[in-house]
Order: sequence, then C-alpha cells, then structure tokens
Amino acid sequence: MLRTVRLEAARSKEFPEGSREHGYEFVAPLTPDGHIDEAAFKRDRARCTVRRFWKGEDDEIGRLAHTRHRTWAFSYAPGEDDDESFFHLETHRLVVGEYVTVREHDGEARTFRIVAIR
Repeated sequence: MLRTVRLEAARSKEFPEGSREHGYEFVAPLTPDGHIDEAAFKRDRARCTVRRFWKGEDDEIGRLAHTRHRTWAFSYAPGEDDDESFFHLETHRLVVGEYVTVREHDGEARTFRIVAIR
C-alpha cells in the first residue's frame, strides 16, 4: 500500500532542537511491518515521488529510486549524480519515531526523524 512518509531534521549541531522546516515527504509502498515493498515499488514507481523542503530554499521535487547498488535514494534528475542516498534503508523499517540517515547532494549525511506516515 502506498504511504506518504514525512521526515524532519533530527537534533544535531546544525539543528539543536531538530527542525520541522527541513525535511522530506515521500511516497512509497510499505509492507505492514514498515519496509519498502520492492515488488510494489516496481509496479508503482511513477507514483513514488519526493518533495524536499528546506527553509529558505525552493522545494525540490523528485522520485524515490532503487539504485543499481540495490540501495534506496531520492533522485531529482536522470542519472545518479544528484541522488541523495539512504543509509541502509533496505534493512530499516519506516515507523513513526524511528530515525533514518540521508546523504544529501552536498555530501553531508543528515539524520531525520520519521514524524508521520499516512
């Protein structure tokens, strides 16, 4: 089933209290236990979109991608040059309250808290 997942910046040096104004909303097919359903993703790939929101910057719109390295990433243009990869999302569950790490296109690995799944 396709779900919308909202990630917000977790507490860090950059965001000591975390930030509701920095993060991602993306659509992905999730299994009942919170993993991305790879077979459903292949069927619904075009509907698996992402919106990166960052205070002071324009939103970036892209897609969830399953890379040739069998990892998950956000992609905003063809090819992998701009991809923002997840750290071990293939084994992590997407559950409210859990954390995920994304290596953003500036090369920084940032941690995000899963705050909502609808």
